[in-house]
Amino acid sequence: MNHIEIKNNEFLRQFEFEINGHLAKIEYSSQERKVFLTKLVIPEEITEIGFKEDFIKCVLNHLQEENLRIVPTSPEIAGFLRKNRQYKEMLPVGIRI
Repeated sequence: MNHIEIKNNEFLRQFEFEINGHLAKIEYSSQERKVFLTKLVIPEEITEIGFKEDFIKCVLNHLQEENLRIVPTSPEIAGFLRKNRQYKEMLPVGIRI
């Protein structure tokens, strides 16, 4: 899966991507210029190898383009950031992963 086009559902406060009739999402809350990534939901039916990482990268790239800081409260997203240090500059001052 090379290109994922996400939808920012501001009403439900989640980034969404529909694949094969199933909805993958990252729930968030925002405060000032920070986005708290609170929950990652990938349905079991989505079995494409690397989808979770591609989905997280796509959301982080979108937030990076918006010049927003991220606070990963989801363990899966925090783990992703530990492995992908190129997103470290998106963390607010004082937040360490």
